[in-house]
Amino acid sequence: MERKVRVRFAPSPTGPLHMGGVRTALFNYLFAKKHGGDFLLRIEDTDQNRFVPGAEEYIIESLKWCGLVPDEGVGFGGELGPYRQSERKPMYKKYADLLIENGFAYYAFDTAEELDEFRKEAEAKKEVFSYDLHTRNNLKNSLTLSSEEVQARLASGEHYVIRFKMPENRDIVEEDLIRGRVSFNTNQLDDKVLFKSDGMPTYHLANVVDDHLMNITHVIRGEEWLPSMPLHILLYESLGISETRPRFSHLPLILKPEGKGKLSKRDGDKMGFPVFPLLWKDSVTGESYRGYREDGYFPEAFVNMLALLGWNSGTEQEFFSMDELIESFDLSRVVKSGARFDPEKAKWFNRHYLQQKSAAELAGLFLPILTEKGITAEQQQLEHIVGMIKERCEFVKDIWTQAHFFFQAPESYDEKTMKSKWKPDTAEKLQAISELLETVTEWKAEAIKETFSAFMTAKEWGFGAVMVPIRLALVGGSSGPDLFEICELIGKTETIGRIKKACDTIQL
Repeated sequence: MERKVRVRFAPSPTGPLHMGGVRTALFNYLFAKKHGGDFLLRIEDTDQNRFVPGAEEYIIESLKWCGLVPDEGVGFGGELGPYRQSERKPMYKKYADLLIENGFAYYAFDTAEELDEFRKEAEAKKEVFSYDLHTRNNLKNSLTLSSEEVQARLASGEHYVIRFKMPENRDIVEEDLIRGRVSFNTNQLDDKVLFKSDGMPTYHLANVVDDHLMNITHVIRGEEWLPSMPLHILLYESLGISETRPRFSHLPLILKPEGKGKLSKRDGDKMGFPVFPLLWKDSVTGESYRGYREDGYFPEAFVNMLALLGWNSGTEQEFFSMDELIESFDLSRVVKSGARFDPEKAKWFNRHYLQQKSAAELAGLFLPILTEKGITAEQQQLEHIVGMIKERCEFVKDIWTQAHFFFQAPESYDEKTMKSKWKPDTAEKLQAISELLETVTEWKAEAIKETFSAFMTAKEWGFGAVMVPIRLALVGGSSGPDLFEICELIGKTETIGRIKKACDTIQL
């Protein structure tokens, strides 16, 4: 009988969730939904020394913002919990004991200071010390000590770790669903720590046990975990649970925009873009890091951008809804090499999704910005304004940049435009035009334009001589939407008042 697809996203609460972690969650989510399966959130907090307050809540909020809602997990319930590893602590010891009992693991009593000394000695010889099959028989462990001495040390409460006993000269071969056939020889692998005397397992033992008990069928994780795969395969074998072993897939790195290496927080700081989904404030250091949400990105744009970092649908399509991503997603189309992040492409995606939104929706999103500035506006007027200028915007906050003059008269005027377009007779002409505008009875863009055009023709004035100066008076610069639409929306009194103010203020 075919097993139901079950995948997990298993971050550690050691700080804010990097966008690379979000992509891992996304690919797990898409794979699960494509195959009618379950997506789990497990918090791997076995390393309590690295625990950061607020990180777990940040992870959950980030997933919710992206629309990646787990079917089970911390904060979401489920029948196979608890889903926080620190709460599963009692169940790991029996698996560690089983490995010891069957000769697949051993107790090691070497102190941190002793191991540091071995590393220094190796370094002096330009070698690298590794606790492995080549060195373990010369170290302080249950392979070299008598059983009586081992029991005495354990009984006395001496600090120990349990290490996996890596077999000699075995080739561990696996068909990775992204990378194809990968092979490791155990002679090149060290004896990893699985369990510590404080009762906490390391990542390696805990994640294998939990994946087994939670019926995980596929492990989709970053390529940094590829070197750990042979140990995990051997743990399944040594624990006698190979029949439940998941298939492995290792995702490519997200690379920095320029140069070599993976994308880091420093790259974001240096180049001015976020690398985290949400704003993060470090409760210990007080530092804060930008987030895509707070920078004004739509979650659908962020998700669409992330999906195409290392995966493609095999078509020319670039814009995908979540349902379309689920339908198209296939691990075979995830690339093996690193995917370079382009912050400008991220903005491009956001611009697309902004353009797809209705004027009414954008007006609703823009309203809090106005409220914060103490400005009120009617919904219909707001929709009209947004509809006029949204093509110039990448973010909702850009609406203010492009449309502030609809709500506030300019306090200054663009110097370059003044010097090139404001002539000695400009003020006189604009005074005449302001008097003309007083006579317009129907204050609509078309009527204003018609009256203005007839006046200009009668005066035999060139439109170029007054159009830019009028715009300068109304908006403070030389660009913006249709001039007569601006007049209609700001109203007759405001239009005339701004023209008169410019005539009184601009002195060349």
